[in-house]
Amino acid sequence: MHTQNLDPLELERYSRHLALPRFGEQGQLRLKQASVLIVGLGGLGSVSSLYLTSAGVGKIGLIEDDHVNLNNLQRQILYTTGEVGQSKLALAAQKLEAHNPTVAIKTHPHRLNADNAGAIVQEYDLVVDGTDNLVTRRVINQACVALDRPYIYGAVNLYDGQVSMFHASQGPCWACLFPESPQEPQPKRPEQLAVLNTVPAVIGALQATEAIKWIVGMEQTLIGKLLIYNALQASFEKIGIEKNPQCSVCGC
Repeated sequence: MHTQNLDPLELERYSRHLALPRFGEQGQLRLKQASVLIVGLGGLGSVSSLYLTSAGVGKIGLIEDDHVNLNNLQRQILYTTGEVGQSKLALAAQKLEAHNPTVAIKTHPHRLNADNAGAIVQEYDLVVDGTDNLVTRRVINQACVALDRPYIYGAVNLYDGQVSMFHASQGPCWACLFPESPQEPQPKRPEQLAVLNTVPAVIGALQATEAIKWIVGMEQTLIGKLLIYNALQASFEKIGIEKNPQCSVCGC
């Protein structure tokens, strides 16, 4: 793949980006030269993967080991009723490649864990978190801190969502915010599984936006900040996150 210039079809495809102030052709080339790993292809990953693919990120890695269930379809917009029982990873790769053939899609058909995270994460410039459990987030964070990769976090529950960007060389890491996360998966209560279907769309789009901004070189990122969205109140709140000098992952 040639990444030093945009061909005529790319100039047409990304014309709305090229017209953006502080973006232009140089920003689009940065996207073309970048690589992003998306961990999880559920509600968050369905949205962030579509937007990052349509934006023209040069290489996108996908990690998922689950199959489509009927109760996924309320919020996981990559999949259809006729695809229940099929591999999310295979379906997502096929649809994303069809959506934008200029993007290289690489699949990782397993769950991210402490044994494989380092080797996988090091292939990419940054990681987008589309998971729904603290154990995998701990693994993502540890790998990103060790390899100096930005980690774009997102989470949803009920009518609420939150998003942040962690980069330990520039600010706090995820463990600075969640120091007591469990080492083993915990069973979820029914209320922990409930979510309004549009909330993952909002948070997933914000995650993709943060990834694009970082790749293009825009300075106003969510490093050191947690953005909280409440759908019932139609409100956003931004709070600061301090780096913990005693953090077990990124502390000195």
